[in-house]
This record gives sequence, structure tokens and C-alpha cells, in this order.
Amino acid sequence: MRQSSTIFLKIAVFIMGIPVLALGIYGLFWLANHPANPDYAYILYPPLIIMYVSIIPFFMALYQAFRLLSYIDKNKAFATISIRALKKIKYCGIAISILYAAMMPFVFLAAEIDDAPGLIIIGMIPIFASIVIAVFAAVLQRLLQQAINIKLENDLVV
Repeated sequence: MRQSSTIFLKIAVFIMGIPVLALGIYGLFWLANHPANPDYAYILYPPLIIMYVSIIPFFMALYQAFRLLSYIDKNKAFATISIRALKKIKYCGIAISILYAAMMPFVFLAAEIDDAPGLIIIGMIPIFASIVIAVFAAVLQRLLQQAINIKLENDLVV
């Protein structure tokens, strides 16, 4: 049962990476060459650069999640390597939220020019999603550290 659930999660992690990779290769490149309004293209380029840079921590976090699932398959979930993987996922989530927070002034400028206040709310979604992932990874990291400490105490008593 455990093996099938981790295989499902590994497939889900892989599937999460496919659209981001496709967007990074084709979508953002196309958008940079074909802006909706060429007069405002100067506002478009900094967010595109930030989106390209944010792909790096995203894939690092996916790789760490894949490694964490591999540790679970090998019954090494309660080890320091799992804590390190969660710590890296946490840092990647923080990095993504910082990058998208740095992009918000450009989103605000685009919303002012196009008179689209909903664009600011849409621009905040990646910030909050990555913060939630970072906090979740931090909580799991702390719980796993406590479980490892309890396991070590029990091993010393016996």
C-alpha cells in the first residue's frame, strides 16, 4: 500500500513539473516576443525575468520532494537526510515568495495602466502559495526532528 501511494505521489510531482517546464520553454519566450501591447513591453520584461528565475527554486523543491518520497520508499523517512530535504523545500518556498513579492511593483504598474485591479490579487497567489508550502515544510521538518529525537531516546533506553 505504501509503495503504491509513493508511486502516485512521484507521478504527481513529475506531472507538476511538466507544465512549468513547458511554460518556461515556450510560453514565457512567446510572451516576451509577442506582448499584448507593445507600448507597455518595458513593464513586461522584469516580471518575465523573475518568472524565469523562479523556475530554478521550483524545480529544486520538486527534486527534493521526489528525493523525500524515495527516502520513504527505502524506509529512511526518519533520518536527517529527510530533514535536510524539508529544509531545502522550505528555503525554495521562501525564495519563490521573495521573487514574486519583488515582482509586485511591476504587476501594480501593469494594473494601473490597464485599469485592472484584479491583477494585483492574481499576482499575490504565487506569493501566498509558496509561503504556505514553506510553512508546511517547516512544520513537517520540526515534527520529523522531534520524532527522530524521540526515536533516539528510545533507542538509548533499550
